[in-house]
Amino acid sequence: MHPTVIDTVEFPVNDRPEAWAETMALAQVTQRVRFLDTATFGARIELMPLGMGQVSALSYASVIAQRTPRLVRQSDPEMYHVAVVTAGEIGIDQYRQRALLRRGDMGFFDSSQPFDTFAGDTPGRTLLFQFPKKLLRLPHEQFTRLCGLSLPWTEGVGRLFGQFLVGLAEEYVQCTPQDVTRLGGTALDLLSTVLAHHLDRGSAPSGGAASGESGQHVLFLRISAFIIEHLRDPHLGPETIASAHRISLRYLHRIFQQNGTTPRAFIRQQRLDRCRKDLADPALRHLTIHTIAARWGYPQPDGFSRTFRTATGMSPTEYRTAMHTSSARTPAAGQEDDTPDQGRHDTARSRRA
Repeated sequence: MHPTVIDTVEFPVNDRPEAWAETMALAQVTQRVRFLDTATFGARIELMPLGMGQVSALSYASVIAQRTPRLVRQSDPEMYHVAVVTAGEIGIDQYRQRALLRRGDMGFFDSSQPFDTFAGDTPGRTLLFQFPKKLLRLPHEQFTRLCGLSLPWTEGVGRLFGQFLVGLAEEYVQCTPQDVTRLGGTALDLLSTVLAHHLDRGSAPSGGAASGESGQHVLFLRISAFIIEHLRDPHLGPETIASAHRISLRYLHRIFQQNGTTPRAFIRQQRLDRCRKDLADPALRHLTIHTIAARWGYPQPDGFSRTFRTATGMSPTEYRTAMHTSSARTPAAGQEDDTPDQGRHDTARSRRA
C-alpha cells in the first residue's frame, strides 16, 4: 500500500496556503484553515487508509485549523479523532477544554462538535487516527470527556497504542490491502484498551487539566491568530482583544508577559513585519506607502513613518528604495528558476483541477 503524499514544497509559495486548505478537505473532516505566516508556511501530509478508518501523518507549523459550527452543520461524517504528537506541539480546544500537546501526548476530538487546533512557530509532527464513532466500544459521553484534553502515549498501555501507530506509519508501504484492514481493527482495540484503562482507574484528565501553563499557551496561540486576522483594524488594542476572548485585561497582559512581549508590542511587530514585506515586494511598487500603511492598521502617515523609522532606522521611502535596489542587483542565476517554478505552478494547478 502506498500513502497519498502531498507536500506544499511542490507548490509555488503563493499557492501553498490554498493547496493546503484543499488538502485538509481530504482528511475526511472539513476544517477552515488560517495561516499565521503565509511567507514561511510549509506542510506535508501522508494519507493512509486503514479499513474503515484512516491514519494521517501531518507535519506543519504556523497554522490554525477550525471546525466551525457551520462546517459541522454542512457535513458530519460522525468520526472520532486521536492525535498522537511525535514532535513539536499543537494546541487543541473542544467542549470548552484546552490542552497543549507536546511530544508524548495524545489528544481527542469529536467531528460532531466545533473544535480548534493550533500549531505555532515550532514545526511539529502528528499522527492522526480517525474512525467512525460506531466502531468504538465505549459510551459516547465517556469519550467526549477527553475531547480537548490529553493523555500520555509514551508510558504504560498508552505506549502500546502510540508505538503501534508510529510503526504502522513507518511500514505502511509494506502492507497489503488485507493487512491494513486487519491493522485498523488492531489500532481500534489498542485504543479501546487505553481509554478503558484510564477511565477504570479514574485517571482520565478533568477540565482542570486545561488550566495553567498549557491552557495559557493555547490561549496565546488563539489570541495571536485573532490579532493577525484583525491587523487592518486601526482600533485593535488590548481592550478589544480581552473583550473578544472574555478575559480580563490583567490576564491578557499576563499571558503575553509569559511569552516575552505585550499585546501592543505584538500588534506593532506584526504590522511592521507585513509593512516591510509589502514595501520590499516589487509587485506592489504601484501602491503608495500610505496605502500599504493603511492596509495594515496605520491610517496616519506621520505616525507610521515615526514608528517605522524607530524600528528600522530608515524611513519607509528609504527602506523601499534600498530593498528594490538590492533586488535589482540579484544575480541572473535567480532568474533561472522561473521556468521550473512555472512548471510546478502549472502542474499544481492541473493536479487540483
